[in-house]
Amino acid sequence: METAWFCLVALMLTVYVLLDGFDLGAGVIHLLAARDDRERREILASIGPFWDGNEVWLVAAGGTLYFAFPALYASSFSGFYLALMIVLWLLMLRGISIEIRSHVDSDLWANFWDAVFCGASALLAIFYGAALGNVVRGVPIDADGFFFTPLWTNFQPGAAPGIIDWYTALVGLAALGILTLHGALWVAGKTGGALQKRSRAIALRVWWFVCAIVLAISLISFRIQPRLARSFADRPWIWVFPAIAAAGLAALWFYVRAAKDLPAFLSSSVFISFLLGSAVFALYPAVLPSVPDASRSLTIYNAAAPAYGLAIGFRWWIPAFFLVSGYSVFVYRHFRGKVGVG
Repeated sequence: METAWFCLVALMLTVYVLLDGFDLGAGVIHLLAARDDRERREILASIGPFWDGNEVWLVAAGGTLYFAFPALYASSFSGFYLALMIVLWLLMLRGISIEIRSHVDSDLWANFWDAVFCGASALLAIFYGAALGNVVRGVPIDADGFFFTPLWTNFQPGAAPGIIDWYTALVGLAALGILTLHGALWVAGKTGGALQKRSRAIALRVWWFVCAIVLAISLISFRIQPRLARSFADRPWIWVFPAIAAAGLAALWFYVRAAKDLPAFLSSSVFISFLLGSAVFALYPAVLPSVPDASRSLTIYNAAAPAYGLAIGFRWWIPAFFLVSGYSVFVYRHFRGKVGVG
């Protein structure tokens, strides 16, 4: 049952990254792709019906994590308290900038909130990537199962790391590139004309950066976290995940060059899903590795709720999951097609 809940939490977080990832990416390119107010409103219209519903998956994933792995929830939310507060403020700033941008008929007002929207989106992508970097690298968990990491120490991974060091910053930049690529493909599929062409051009340029930084991080991660090499050696089936991720990234390039926006976006989704799957199943059964004492790592066994609670909760999780999924499918079908700003 612990493994099943591990997979469910991973699934919900992946869905969140795929869905909220494209509107974060749209925010990053908001000031790069658009040339005037009309085009900026087109980008906002492309995510308008979706962005707040996408964040429901973050809330649902957090609730599932709290229920299934309460020790992990307690440890990580106290240890990453400062970073979580920053993420909360960035989420609020994004929502505010989207909602009130057009409430005042002033270029200065609109330009200010456009800059807030773009900056908050980029910083969120970086912090999400740094969070993944912390999970892969590990944190200094004490004998009671808790830890605290400052925002930075000496920028070096080691026995007393900060949330941001050179490795987690590198993963944060990779996340920024990947979500920018994902968002550019979404905007290209939802718009037309010059804005669509510029979005495709941004995607093609960012693709090269993503290829280089993902390859670099993949090699570095094996040195930072020895658990990864052991997992790939003991469970060769994990190699399926990076192989499919690489195929998705290659297909993405082909489809963007062919101006096929929907297949390109779906290829990006495959790439992100299987890239995350590579990290998740390479760490399994750990959910939060410990440094330097690996024996203090939180795993699906010592961080999980009692078996009876997991079994009962699974019966309630199923209808809730299909309810949220059904709502998401309805919204995406209802607002499919190109956007307008009339």
